[in-house]
Amino acid sequence: MNEIHEEKIPISVIRRLPKYLTVAKQLRSEGVEWVSSDALAEALALTSSTVRQDISHIDFQGISKKGYSTSGLETVLTHTLGADQESVCIVIGAGNLGRALATHEEFARQGFRICEVFDNNPAVIGKKIGKFVVRNVADLPEFVARHKVEIGIVAVPHDAAQTVADRLIIAGIRGILNLTTAHITVPAAVALADARIIASLRELAYVLKVNERNERE
Repeated sequence: MNEIHEEKIPISVIRRLPKYLTVAKQLRSEGVEWVSSDALAEALALTSSTVRQDISHIDFQGISKKGYSTSGLETVLTHTLGADQESVCIVIGAGNLGRALATHEEFARQGFRICEVFDNNPAVIGKKIGKFVVRNVADLPEFVARHKVEIGIVAVPHDAAQTVADRLIIAGIRGILNLTTAHITVPAAVALADARIIASLRELAYVLKVNERNERE
């Protein structure tokens, strides 16, 4: 198997690698053994040059006139992205979004095991959400240490986001997924990813507005 580069992969490439993994998995499940850079580019609306450059970061080589082995590409991408290891996660916030995340079975299938839901609202602490019983955020340090939790998913109101992030950091969390509209700051040792749903919807609405105006002109 090709060895993985230990050098840091550019974030723009990291954002595309899961898409390559999805395509490789699908092709392998369909019995397709080889895929060209052109085919990957077409599937992901990229250029074949971008595909080749992206895959070069994981030190995976294709074969002339055959392309890339779909099973080999899947294996290397899985390892590069850490998808061959289970990540233990918790959800902070037992509102509508938090409940939806906690009961979404696809997370577990993709290697992200949500093991508990936390909140600071006495009205919801102790209530059941699927298989979980909502716990008090005061229990975070002990729970994170005992269950070796790696990722905290922040699904709380805007104003509470930084406070929750600070609690997670103190508890020993190494990665935070921010689902709020707030800007969260974390120390360099903690990985932070923002999933800005509202911002993305606003961007989409803008594009739709521009397209509609162009169609009228």
